[in-house]
Amino acid sequence: MRIVLFSDVYKPVVNGVVNHVALLKSYFEQWGEQVWLFVPGQPDVAEDEANVIRLPGIPIADTGYHLSVTLDQRARNILKQADVIHVHHPFMSGSFGLNAARKYDLPLVFTNHTRYDLYVQQYLPLIPEALSDGALQTFFRLFSQRCSAFIAPSQGIADVMREEWGVQGQVAVIPNGVELEDFHKAVPVKSRQELGIPVDALVSVYVGRMSGEKDVDRLLRIFDVLTHEEPRLHLLLIGGGPELADYRALAQALGIADCVTFVGAIPYQQIPGYLKLADFFVSASVSEVHPLTFIEAAATGLPAVGIDSPGVTDMIVDGETGFVAADSDLSFGLRVLRLAQDADLRQRMGRAAQEHSHAYAAHTNAREVLNLYQSLVR
Repeated sequence: MRIVLFSDVYKPVVNGVVNHVALLKSYFEQWGEQVWLFVPGQPDVAEDEANVIRLPGIPIADTGYHLSVTLDQRARNILKQADVIHVHHPFMSGSFGLNAARKYDLPLVFTNHTRYDLYVQQYLPLIPEALSDGALQTFFRLFSQRCSAFIAPSQGIADVMREEWGVQGQVAVIPNGVELEDFHKAVPVKSRQELGIPVDALVSVYVGRMSGEKDVDRLLRIFDVLTHEEPRLHLLLIGGGPELADYRALAQALGIADCVTFVGAIPYQQIPGYLKLADFFVSASVSEVHPLTFIEAAATGLPAVGIDSPGVTDMIVDGETGFVAADSDLSFGLRVLRLAQDADLRQRMGRAAQEHSHAYAAHTNAREVLNLYQSLVR
């Protein structure tokens, strides 16, 4: 097949969508498919991989994202011979994909990676919630009518898309995947001492973007209380983002800076080694779709504590691979304490989590997506 992928961003930016798109492209190519990835950016990026088409664009500050407004002739020539288009963001690259699918009479697939209903209120707080929700419902209802299929990475987000966003048509539930072996065989990339973490600490780890929708500030405030109950608790935070400096300052203001280690942004290849330093995984975010970080933690053998919300509840088998807390600080904190203070429970849940992770192999995800393409082309 001749497959065109559209994404708003790609390497060297590090995030879950970039990793997901890279894995799809890699597996499709291994299986003999022809794949092109269109992404706004500066053309001819040094050391770019084959068939990555950087559409001329204007940098958006220092985010790694670019604003593009048109497809160049090279892109149009490729689209003329494509079999299917797959977009991974609904707005900028989604508009490119939608117009190209209509012009060249191609099936269009969209994978939803984000809780856009929650992100709008995070990034555009001055827009009345009713207006933002209504606009999103109208957009996705119309967008879904023009797509051949939507992909939802979890049943929870599929329900949100249908019941709250008004999505119509085919919605295929295809879980995200990761390269499990990288995490099954992980070894620590550094020692705890090198990071300033006590050897006997009970280390909880969070991996993700340091921005408001991930509720890292809530996580820090909860740990401020928990460290009074269990002084050995330590929070390892991995990731970069616009509010990283604010979170460092918050840890200082709360008086827990000695119990929190900020690593910042790191290459994706090092994530398994950092996860291996921890005893369990935590996240207070309720804006997830099907978080790769939960899969990665499980594959490393870490149980997890998350909050009841679409995406998270699809990832944690409550009481077996970790705990799903109610959306309250008390419920979350009690489950963190229980996991921290019971080594046998952590080990048992960690083994179960790693076994459960086998369902989320990257090659399985890619194969199901390819099967979907083939059904649409037929």
